[in-house]
Formats: sequence, structure tokens, C-alpha cells
Amino acid sequence: MNAPGDHDHATRLLHVVLGATLLLASVVSPALAGSATDTVLPLQVSTVPPPPANADLNPYGLAVVPKKFPGPTIRPGQLLVSNFNDANGSQGMGSTIIFVDPTSGATALFFQGTAPIGFTNALTVAEAGFVFAGSVFTTDGVTGQPGPLFVIDKNGAEVTRLNVSQKINGPWGMALNDLGKTAQLFVSNVFDGTITRLTVSLENGAFSVIGTPLTIASGYKFGPDPTAVVVGPAGLAYDRDNDILYVAAEADNAIFAVPGAGHTSVDLGMGTLIFADSTQLHGPLGLILTPDKHLITANADPTSVSSTAGPSEIVEFTVSGNLVRSFSIDSASGSAFAINLVHKGNVNQFSYFDDAQATLSILRLSSH
Repeated sequence: MNAPGDHDHATRLLHVVLGATLLLASVVSPALAGSATDTVLPLQVSTVPPPPANADLNPYGLAVVPKKFPGPTIRPGQLLVSNFNDANGSQGMGSTIIFVDPTSGATALFFQGTAPIGFTNALTVAEAGFVFAGSVFTTDGVTGQPGPLFVIDKNGAEVTRLNVSQKINGPWGMALNDLGKTAQLFVSNVFDGTITRLTVSLENGAFSVIGTPLTIASGYKFGPDPTAVVVGPAGLAYDRDNDILYVAAEADNAIFAVPGAGHTSVDLGMGTLIFADSTQLHGPLGLILTPDKHLITANADPTSVSSTAGPSEIVEFTVSGNLVRSFSIDSASGSAFAINLVHKGNVNQFSYFDDAQATLSILRLSSH
């Protein structure tokens, strides 16, 4: 016999799983999108770092370890999770990054810095053996301050920090164009509404910045927020084939495309508006580009952004701005932050956070 509320919880879980499954199915094969026959329960993993690490909360950044990553501390296919809050729930004071085995759900500590750090949605991993993690910290849990972009080696040791001298001003989101021995880093800055492109060398296990960092986009709204600490340009997704950078502009409540982002030598402004539907968007934060050139974003529900969207929605749409589908992962606001999609042979893996529960859900679907 179900206790009061059990039925509602079960119904809610089914809705979330079905929504995630159909979204993933549409990426794998449009023919599957209208069917629930492949619905599977996701693996749910706590993002709270295991003892004796700090029991940080509020996962923000999510990245996959690429296939050529040298290890052995973290291995290809594992997921990295960075935390924004500390164990008391104080925002901008988290200081840990964990790694997750997507098959077993086992977790372990990868990096623990000195609080406060406030790791953000800016988290990427380069094949040469480097992890990049953005920081926006607070000392009171309320007032955001621009932290650096941490550069961490394959063993979880800090290499250096990039800051205002490299045009890093509160790294809130990030995309990586991995070229092997070198890489382009695209970083969204939440304290001045700009996007910076850096070219870096990763050869022979050594890190350095090549040339002068460049502001390639600007003009996005930014500022403090009562629930999110700060809002501004957030998640970035780079289309290398077409040299287009997509920007989840959290405070603008819109998605923009910046053509020529990898080659421009000038500031391209905000780029082209491609999606701004207030019935679907509510402070888009996480952003990914699928192989079939669809975009998927996660609504962070900041107080300062007005929308009629449901809480904590994940939204899929085309790069031409046509809505595909959306679903809410939690009835609590501010639960959807980061998303990730990985193709592994005939298995496609879609992952997302539920910040209200401090969990990572990993959904795997066969492409056959």
C-alpha cells in the first residue's frame, strides 16, 4: 500500500524518465522519438563528494573525460562534476570536483581546493590531460565575486589559474575546441557580459597561453540575482564543423549564435538571436549541441528572469530556433543546471543534474 504522496512521486519520476528518454531517442533516431518502448530508468548518483572530502552541494559543472585522456587518476568515459555550494548550502563556497563511473555509479574525489571557490558551469576536459574549471565565489553566500579559471592536471593537481590578465572575469560557462597539442578555450564572463577566446598549448604535459586572449563577443546582460548569486552569459556550445559558438544568455533569457567564433580577430557583439521563447526559457544555463545539430539547454530559474516556463526544464530546439520538446526534471525551481551527451558505439548516454536532490541522472539508450 502506497504511503501518501508515493503515487505523485512515482508519476513524477515516470514523467521525467519518459521526457529524458524521448529527448535522447530523438537524438539517436527520430523514429524512436514518438515511442516509449525504450524507456529505461536512469542511474541516479549522489554528487556529494564521498568522505573524507568536503560534502559540497549544488553541482554546476558536468564534463566527460575524452577517450585519449592519459589517466590514470581519471579514465576516459568517466564524468566530472564540480560543486558550487559548500556542505552548509552556502552559495559560491564549494571547492570540490568529483569523478563518476557512469556504469557503476561509483564516485571519488578528483580535486579539492581551498574554500571558497564556487565552481561554476564552466568545466571542460582536454585530451592532452588537463581539466579547466571556472570559479565565482562568495564569502557570505550571497555576494558573487569573480574567481579564476583553474587549470588542473590529469592527477588532480592545480597547474595555474587564469584571471583578468587573460580576460577571465567570472567564468560562468565554457566550451573547448580540442586540437590535440593545442586548444581553443571559449569562456563566458558573468561580471562583464563578454566571451573570451584563448589559444593554449598542451604539448608534452605542459600548459601555456599562446598569444593574446581576445574578446570575441559582448553585450550580454549580467548582474546579481537573489537566488543564483549572479546571472549573465552562461553555457557555451561550439560547432567546429561550421565555426559557430552558441551562447546560453541567462539574463537575456535567450540563445545566440556567434558565427566565426574560432577565427575572428574582432568582437562580434552578441551574434544572432536564434531562440527566445519565454514560454520555454527561464534563465538558460547549461547548453550542449547534439550530432544532428540540435541544441539542448537547462533552465536555471533565476529570480531576475521572468518566464511562463515550468520549473527546472530541459529544452531541445533546432539551431534555426524551432522547439522540439521540453520536460521538467523537478517541481522545485533551480534544479536543472548542467547536461551532457556522449555517444559510445551503439549506446548513447544522456546525463543531467537535479540540484534540488544533489543527484546526477545517467540515462543510456541503444541506438539500434
